[in-house]
Amino acid sequence: MSAGADLTTPVDAVDPDYPIDPVPRAARTSLFSLAVVLLGFTFFTPTMLAGAQIGAAFPVGELAWVLLLGSAVLGVYVAVIGGIGARTGLTTVMMCRYAFGSRGAKLSSLLLGGTQVGWYGVTVATLAGLTASALGWEGRGSEVLLMVLGGAVMGATAYFGYRGMYALSLVSVPLLLVLAGWVTWRSLEEVGGWSGLADVVPTETMTVAVAVTVVVGTFASGGTQAPNWTRFARTPTAGFWACLVAFLVGQLLMLGFGAVGAVAFGEGDFVLVLFQLGLVGWGLVFLVANLWTTNDNTAYNFGVAGAEIANSRSKKPFVVGGVVLGTLLAVTGIYDGLIAYLVWLGVLIPPLGGVVIGDFLARWRGGMVGGPRAAVEWRNVGAYAVASLAAWASNETGWGIPPVIGVLVAVVGVLVVQRGRRPAPTDATP
Repeated sequence: MSAGADLTTPVDAVDPDYPIDPVPRAARTSLFSLAVVLLGFTFFTPTMLAGAQIGAAFPVGELAWVLLLGSAVLGVYVAVIGGIGARTGLTTVMMCRYAFGSRGAKLSSLLLGGTQVGWYGVTVATLAGLTASALGWEGRGSEVLLMVLGGAVMGATAYFGYRGMYALSLVSVPLLLVLAGWVTWRSLEEVGGWSGLADVVPTETMTVAVAVTVVVGTFASGGTQAPNWTRFARTPTAGFWACLVAFLVGQLLMLGFGAVGAVAFGEGDFVLVLFQLGLVGWGLVFLVANLWTTNDNTAYNFGVAGAEIANSRSKKPFVVGGVVLGTLLAVTGIYDGLIAYLVWLGVLIPPLGGVVIGDFLARWRGGMVGGPRAAVEWRNVGAYAVASLAAWASNETGWGIPPVIGVLVAVVGVLVVQRGRRPAPTDATP
C-alpha cells in the first residue's frame, strides 16, 4: 500500500484505536498529546529501582554519564522506530507482518505482548506491596486483594484507549514531576548537597555494559512498541521527537531520581522515601499515579498484540485477558528477579525492533510493501536470530553493549539479506 493512500482513507474499524488498521489522518493528534502520554509511560517506579541499583555501583560523576548513555541508547532507538510508526500509521506488531511475514509476526506478537503481560504483573505486585506497607496492612490476603483491585483499575484506561490514557497522563505527569523534584531536593539536603553526594563511596559493583543493558531493559519491550502511540502522530518528525523526549529525558529523570534517593536515604523508590519523610498520603498519590500511567500503556500494548494474533479489529477482549493473566502472575510472585528479567529483555527485544528498522530502510521507505506477503519472511527471522545471539554473546562476555549490538546487527543483517529485493510499493491493506 502507499502510505498516503491508506492513511487518508477512513477505516471502518470497530475499535477507534485501529489495532490492525492504519490510523487515518482525521484521527491524528498533536506532538504535545503524544509526549504527555509517553512521559506517563516512562514515569515508572521499577525504573527508579533500577536507577538505585546502578547508583550503588558508580561514583556520582561516572554515574551521570552511565545513566545518560543508557537513556540516549534507549531514546534514539525508540525515536527511530517511533518515527517509522508515525509514517506507516501501524502498530509495531502490524509492521512485523511486513518484516517477519503474516505468520512469522505471531511470534513477535507473543514475545512483545507476553513481556508486557509480565511487566503488568511486576507493576501490580509493586503497587500492592507498597500500598499494604503504607496502610499498615499485614498478611498475604491483604496484598492479594490489593493486587486484584489494582490490576482491574489500572486496566480501565487502556480499555477505553488513547483518549483515556491521555486524560490520566495530563493530570499525573505534572504532579509526578513536582513530587519527584521536591524529594530530590530533600535528598540532596540529607547528604549535604552535590558535594556530599559526590563523596559517597559505591557499595556494589557493576560494569558499564550491564548498567546500560539494565537501563535499556527497563523499556526494551515497551519502547519497541512506541509505534502503538506514534502512529497517531501527524508527521514522522513529531513521532520521533515525542519518543526522544519521553525515552531520553523522562527515562533519565526517573533513573536519576532513583539513584539520588538511594544514596541519600538508602531507598531507590521515591514512594518509600516519602514514607520516611512522614508523607504517607503523598507517597500513595505518587505511587498510584506513577504506576497507573505506565500500566495502562502496558495493557494497551498487550491488547493490540492480541488483536494482531487474532486479526481482530477490537483490542478490548485482549486487554481484559491480559489484565487477568498479569494479575495472576503478580499473585504468584513475578516481582522476584527483576534485574535478571531486565537484562534478558535488553538482549531479546531490541533486535526485533532492529529488524523492523532494517526492513523499512531496505524495502519500504517509499511505501509499505504491497501485494501478497510470505507466511514467514525467513531472511529476516534469520537476521533476528543472529542479532539476538550476538546480543547474548555480548552480555555473556562483557564485550560491548548488548542492546546496541543487537540492534546494529539486526539492521545490518536485514539490509544484507534483503539487498536488491525492494519491490515497488502498491496499495494494499495489512
